Amino acid sequence: MISILILTKNEQQDLPSCLASIAWSDDVHVYDSFSTDRTLEIAQAAGATVTQRAFDNWSAHQNWGLANIPFKHPWVLYIDADERVSEGLKNAAIQAAKVGATESAFRIQRRDFYLDGTWLKHAQISPYYLRLFRPTKMRYERLVNPVSIVDGPISDLQGYLDHYPFSKGIRFWLERHIKYAELEAKTILENQKKNHSFSFRKALTSNDFTEKRFHQKELFYRIPGRPLIKFFYMMLVRRAFLDGRAGFTYATLQSIYEYFIVLEQETLRK
Repeated sequence: MISILILTKNEQQDLPSCLASIAWSDDVHVYDSFSTDRTLEIAQAAGATVTQRAFDNWSAHQNWGLANIPFKHPWVLYIDADERVSEGLKNAAIQAAKVGATESAFRIQRRDFYLDGTWLKHAQISPYYLRLFRPTKMRYERLVNPVSIVDGPISDLQGYLDHYPFSKGIRFWLERHIKYAELEAKTILENQKKNHSFSFRKALTSNDFTEKRFHQKELFYRIPGRPLIKFFYMMLVRRAFLDGRAGFTYATLQSIYEYFIVLEQETLRK
């Protein structure tokens, strides 16, 4: 079987449906950052094991969880409270997570949905995530939007992880991304101070998805006019317009998020 890891902070709205989608697991862990709503009550009523730790940054928090939470099984499926495991993904994960499997992790395709239920099929920038893994073979880097570093082979899984980032509304999404922008700006400036190099070739041609994404980010953060570039990239290259009004709105919100990062960089440089 597979252990489940769910990160929470005041998730009383989304957690019940999330827990229902992974009710097939006999080892569910809710990793909580001291919620003040009914999150813990809901988790405990569902039979989940609760571990609490004050949140500092994404990579440190996730790495601590993998190292200290007593998982029952050698494989962990990591999800957020606003995500749901589809039936197809459940079946594929159970089939893949065998004792004799040669992989250290599996990449899963995530579907992001807008407020009206539209799948942001084209607007979504990064649909693949390393979410099923052996915890002893996984670690994270970066303060926010962490990069997954896997020790060993990686394969892909069928099925979808469904994500509802707007379940709490546009205002919540914006407030959360203002916080993300601050951490993203700090990461960018820290990397520049450490003179972390990037490879244009790896950003375009690397076969390793994680490596490719890292170098694409480092390249992108050196380009002026990023908010506008991101908007037109999403609309014209990713063809977000095919997702209709939802795609246009999401591309606009992503360009605003990028502008938040630019503003935070300017503030931190002063």
